[in-house]
Amino acid sequence: MKLAARVSRLKAEGAYEMLARAQALEAQGREIIHLEIGQPDFDTVPSAALAGIRAITTGLTRYNPPPGIPELRAAVATEISRTRGVEVGPENVVIVPGGKPGIFFPMLALVEPGDEVIYPDPGFPTYESVTHFLGAVPRPVPLLEENDFSFDMTAFEAALSERTRLIILNSPSNPTGSVIPRRDLERIAEAAIAHDAWVLSDEIYSRMVYDGEHVSIISLPGMLERTVLLDGFSKAYAMTGWRLGYGVMPVEVAEAMGPLLTHSVSCTATFTQYAGLAALTGPQDVVDKMVAQFRRRRDVIVEGLNAIPGITCHKPQGAFYAFPNVKSFGKTSEEMAVYLLEKAGVAVLPGTAFGRHGEGYLRLSYANSLENLERALERMREALRKLG
Repeated sequence: MKLAARVSRLKAEGAYEMLARAQALEAQGREIIHLEIGQPDFDTVPSAALAGIRAITTGLTRYNPPPGIPELRAAVATEISRTRGVEVGPENVVIVPGGKPGIFFPMLALVEPGDEVIYPDPGFPTYESVTHFLGAVPRPVPLLEENDFSFDMTAFEAALSERTRLIILNSPSNPTGSVIPRRDLERIAEAAIAHDAWVLSDEIYSRMVYDGEHVSIISLPGMLERTVLLDGFSKAYAMTGWRLGYGVMPVEVAEAMGPLLTHSVSCTATFTQYAGLAALTGPQDVVDKMVAQFRRRRDVIVEGLNAIPGITCHKPQGAFYAFPNVKSFGKTSEEMAVYLLEKAGVAVLPGTAFGRHGEGYLRLSYANSLENLERALERMREALRKLG
């Protein structure tokens, strides 16, 4: 039986493949320290968890409007207006079941076959997969260590053409933890306006900036009307399994999202949205404490990686990922990741799971306890000593 060709354009996500390999070893009795999956190891913030339970027990379990419940759309609009310094209303907000639909559906609404899509490499794998799925032309822009893993602006400007339809940004970045500086965002904004291109700004890690400031391109002159901002609840509120995200966009794009949601998922779970409403409008001290803990872990893992002979690690400015350089060992990123899993019992991801410019690097998620991070570093040191 022949499948539609478009299905073959969607690649598997490397994190889940490595998780499966790690779990297979655990089934054999091996102890594995998991640094491959990008989700907070903290409990969902209590205000959200209790609100979700309360919503279920009071019968808030039925369909709701495809763009989301009015209360949450209004709360998101207030939050984005406050944090990004722009004026948006509930009509600009669309609630989606997780961050990935916030990438997939706007791209469906904006990109035609043959259009060119610029995205970061290494970058979140969904950007490339959906570009291929839509029959668009990929234009990856390298994130280079010598540029603090920000956009290579020379390569970015070379990638622009009259066919450029969409520019995808991710700051702070998965997998590098880099933050795009304001000066580069200003150049990107100027280019988007000059080429009449849309921008999809993935800001899911916006609350997790440790050095400098988070600047959203939507706040720059002329960008409110051509930007789709993606954010959500998975990272900041430890709600990955709740599947709750949102997009902020011009009204005409928001209206186009309605039928896409209607004919795919109908709506985002009602009780999940009430949990998100409580998270967004409730006490934020739990989030602040979690971010402080991530900062501490970042410092520990970066220092520990740089102390291992053969590894150098740039200090990430945000998110909860380290992206160490392992080129000195003379093996591919894939070989290094498999070696550390099998010999050290530490699950990490090869940098090439995020694009070809990730070759020579590994991604480590430090969403794990300090104790486990220190154990993982010691295991890696010992295993890599033998490799050397």
